[in-house]
Amino acid sequence: MKIRVLGLIAVLASGVAAAQTPPAPPADGGPDSAQRQARREAILAACDADIKSLCADQHGRGVMRCLRSNSVQLSSGCKSAMPMRHSPGGTTPAPST
Repeated sequence: MKIRVLGLIAVLASGVAAAQTPPAPPADGGPDSAQRQARREAILAACDADIKSLCADQHGRGVMRCLRSNSVQLSSGCKSAMPMRHSPGGTTPAPST
């Protein structure tokens, strides 16, 4: 009985230690959470007027979807802040002027 309790405590302790370990950086070299958040905040700041006029009823991820779906109508500052998306053919679209 004592061995089972000690084993259970050891398992729980290792789970707590693992939960406190910070996540490893992405293996593919992608941005970490802080970088993504900073990029998102920069987009939201640059696109503030566009969000108010085109996407006022959207929240959370819906705002970014709305901005992408209205890309033709976005201001030039907002367009330049938005990340480049790859087209289905695998090429990067030319920037619009």
